[in-house]
Amino acid sequence: MRVVSVQIRDFRSYARAEAAVGERLTVVYGPNGEGKSNLLEAIYFGCTAHSPRARNERELVRFGAQTTRVVVALVDGQRGHELSVGYGRPPGSTRPEKRMTCDGAPVERLVDLEQRPLLSVFLPERLELLKGSPGLRRAHLDQVTAAIWPLRAGVRRDYSRVLAQRNALLARIRGGHASRATLSAWDRELASKAIALTWQRAAAVALLAEPFAERAARLGCSGDVVLVYRPRSLAGDESEFLAELSARLGADLERGFSTYGPHRDELAIMRDGRELRLYGSQGEQRLALLALLLAERAVLARERGRTPLMLLDDVMSELDSDRRELLAGELSNAGQSVIATTDLSHVPGADDAAVTRLHISAGAIRSEVLAA
Repeated sequence: MRVVSVQIRDFRSYARAEAAVGERLTVVYGPNGEGKSNLLEAIYFGCTAHSPRARNERELVRFGAQTTRVVVALVDGQRGHELSVGYGRPPGSTRPEKRMTCDGAPVERLVDLEQRPLLSVFLPERLELLKGSPGLRRAHLDQVTAAIWPLRAGVRRDYSRVLAQRNALLARIRGGHASRATLSAWDRELASKAIALTWQRAAAVALLAEPFAERAARLGCSGDVVLVYRPRSLAGDESEFLAELSARLGADLERGFSTYGPHRDELAIMRDGRELRLYGSQGEQRLALLALLLAERAVLARERGRTPLMLLDDVMSELDSDRRELLAGELSNAGQSVIATTDLSHVPGADDAAVTRLHISAGAIRSEVLAA
């Protein structure tokens, strides 16, 4: 499954635009502020119905417009597909709506479709994945896990549902509106979901650990850089988890919510025994994030037979020439990649005839075809 092209209407800085995406490497270049990041965001939005940048999707609608629409054309072998995402306030409506279709048929969630590519995205803002709260890393790990094993994607949702029910009951007990006797049923169900979620996360990290360490070393991360899963619970089965819950029941009732379980897990990147998010420079954190995304790409290619489309914004400018060569070589091995840059010389192989080049200027996207 690969992306062939993207059509954009009233998205960010674009009124209307269309861009072809190459079979392997596509380089998007032009001055700052011309819309390179917006194009990458549009591709991501068209494939997932979510933005990797915006907290509020109203930010995606071009100033002065009411709605935005992104259409992504795909090909899977000899079969073509089309994903469409529209967002905004249509005429006569007082609230914004999001509408998604696959091959013209309405769908509830694009992320559940087989007729869409897997994606991996590097943006400067994504350093928050390393530097931010553990919740960001847990959510990312769960997304990767669901991509590796789609049939297990419901485990995280099931755990969250049961956790919410248990928390509501704890709050009622704390307020004197329910009995402790009603808690045992939710504890048993929470234990079942927690053990499944912890096992799933541990299995995903076990797959990622070696490819991550290899790529971190290859990109020039100093020291011994490793990926570590730190589950809050040490339970090996449901009965042990129930015992842990029982030991912490007093604290849970005092606070009115569950203080223990997989919702408190951590995914850490360590260098020589110290957390990189605390003791690494921003340059080292960028390299570690790249290594993680590349490791995930390799694992998904091996486990699913599907290599994610990589979207990389402003990644080459912070790397030296040797690391640019290493990254370009990694990206050229398989799959599609789209790199945004202000300077073509920062992308090794950008002048190759097999590379698709898109020049952006004054809100227009122009495809450049090089002679073989």
